[in-house]
Amino acid sequence: MTYKETLDYLFNALPMFQRVGASAFKKDLSNTLKLCAHLGNPENAFPSVHVAGTNGKGSTSHAIAAVLMEAGYKVGLYTSPHLKSFTERIKVNGEDIPEDAVVSFVAENKSLLDELLPSFFEMTVGMAFWYFADCKVDIAVVEVGMGGRLDSTNVLSPKVTVITNIGWDHMQYLGNTLPEIAGEKAGIIKRNTPVVISQKQAEVQHVFLQKAQELEAPLYFAEDEYEVVPVKSEDSSTFTIRKGALSYSLQIDLLGNYQRLNLPGILKTLDVLNDSGFGISQSHVTKGLFQISKLTGLKGRWQILSENPKIICDTGHNKDGIKMLIEQIQQTPHDRLFVVLGMVNDKDVNQVLNLLPKEATYFFCEAKIPRAMEADKLCSLATQHGLSGAVVKDVNAAIEMAKKNAGPNDLIFIGGSTFVVAEIKEL
Repeated sequence: MTYKETLDYLFNALPMFQRVGASAFKKDLSNTLKLCAHLGNPENAFPSVHVAGTNGKGSTSHAIAAVLMEAGYKVGLYTSPHLKSFTERIKVNGEDIPEDAVVSFVAENKSLLDELLPSFFEMTVGMAFWYFADCKVDIAVVEVGMGGRLDSTNVLSPKVTVITNIGWDHMQYLGNTLPEIAGEKAGIIKRNTPVVISQKQAEVQHVFLQKAQELEAPLYFAEDEYEVVPVKSEDSSTFTIRKGALSYSLQIDLLGNYQRLNLPGILKTLDVLNDSGFGISQSHVTKGLFQISKLTGLKGRWQILSENPKIICDTGHNKDGIKMLIEQIQQTPHDRLFVVLGMVNDKDVNQVLNLLPKEATYFFCEAKIPRAMEADKLCSLATQHGLSGAVVKDVNAAIEMAKKNAGPNDLIFIGGSTFVVAEIKEL
């Protein structure tokens, strides 16, 4: 098969949660275990960092990978979903998996894939572990897709597990209370394996304490050790870090205010890796965090696409993520606000719409995936929440319409769904 034929096989023959939703969700690890066994259990061939959480797990994964790369290690990085190309999901030292490796993996294992019928995600996880083992990486940073306990990535035996935070997302799969959702995320905690919790949240910390005690896993609430104070600036990329008597300035190249919530967990995870024998200096931390996007290719996190008018996109899409984004939009100088908005139909859209600023002008669009909420329906729901604007279904046409209406001192924000950001031509 050609690369295009291989992608068609992956996207069409195997269900893909990100595109179709619930029909692709599987409630056990049996397929992943069978696929990994067939591949010779590549997940055991390298040490790993396993990262879960509602928000921030992508940024956290890329940041840890960047520092490890700066420290001279050969680093595998598995994240999802991709924005522009399938190959973005699987990287070694910031380089995407080659297209011919994707073709080879499917060709060599097609008979098993046809027999097993794994989900898109199960198959992609198997491919990532196979590729990391083949490349002989020194360590891999692996982001959970959804939840944790039943996620395909949860066949790893990592050096350290990281849980960024717990918020309202994927409730139809993970539970209707924060402790229930936390219980699913806590499913990545392994016996005698350190676990780092980036944000200490009163309503769920008992879930992690109980699970860690049960598995005799050393537990660290990173915020108890690291205080992160933003240094006021428009782009908020500089922070004062305090740990005990130690205080220093840290600049990162990810511009979202919300990165202050990720940093304690990132820094504590690097400490744990050092304690386990890795050699990561303060210089590696400083240089790595200043080059996260450059080293790993991360996109779509408060990414400034142009100036005059300022155009910014972000993949944040649930209630907590949107709240943080609105806070940052309010801190960004502008005259008028234009929002290009698209969402998926299995999210609690009303919760998000209720938070959005009513003074903005909206352009309602829809990404080209089956899960996308129809722009007309989104507009209708938005009207009920006091939001007004126009339906322009195509993402890039909506952006062009916003540009035509905006002046040089205005702000255009593009978001609501990862898949809307993925379709931006300028990205």
